[in-house]
Amino acid sequence: MALNKTSNGMNTRKAWECTLAEIKKDNTGLALSGSPQVVSSPYGKAVWFNGVRDGYFMDENPLYGLSSFTIETIFRPDIDGPEEQRFLHIGGTDSDRLLFETRLTPENMWFLDTFILCGESKKAVIDPNLQHPAGRWYHVALSLDNKGKMTNYVNGRLELTGEVAFRPINSGALSIGARRNRVSWFLGAIYCIRVSPGVLEPRDFLKF
Repeated sequence: MALNKTSNGMNTRKAWECTLAEIKKDNTGLALSGSPQVVSSPYGKAVWFNGVRDGYFMDENPLYGLSSFTIETIFRPDIDGPEEQRFLHIGGTDSDRLLFETRLTPENMWFLDTFILCGESKKAVIDPNLQHPAGRWYHVALSLDNKGKMTNYVNGRLELTGEVAFRPINSGALSIGARRNRVSWFLGAIYCIRVSPGVLEPRDFLKF
C-alpha cells in the first residue's frame, strides 16, 4: 500500500500498489498457478506469465468501497499469445467484476479491452482499430469517475471512453495473469499494478 499524491499536492486515500516480483508465495491469501518467472524489465524486476497456466490468485479486492478510481499497469504483451487474454480480474467470476484484457491479432498487434459489469449494467471499452505492436512495454490505464464514465489510456494517451451504471464492487477477489476462473491466460510480463482512489490525470500516472 502506498499514499498517492496528485500533482496539486493533495493527498488522497491510500492507493493499492503491487510490484509483481515482490509477491511472495507464502503471502496470506495468495494461490499460485503454474510457475510465473521473475524477469528483467526496463523498470526493475517483472514477472513473466506463459499464457497457459501461470497466474496469481489473491484474496483481496482493491476496489472495495470505491465509487471512482484509476487502475494502471505497466506490462508487455508478447507475440504469438492467445487471441483473448485477461491479465487482471477484480471482483466476482459470475457477478460484479472488472477486467483488463488484450486482443491479439494474427499480425501480432494488440488492442485494449476494459470491461465492467455491475448488476444489469455492463460495458466493454474496446476498438479493434486502436492497435499496438506486441512484444513491447506499455503503460495502460482505466479511470472511472463517480458518474460512471470509463476512460482508457495507452502510454498516457486517451484512447476511448464509455459509460456504465457503476456501484462499488464490494465482493470477490483478484487474479493476475488470467481470469479468476482460470481461463483466458496471459502471455507476457507485468511489472506493476496500481489502483488509486479517484480519477487521475495522465500527469499523475506511474512513471513510464
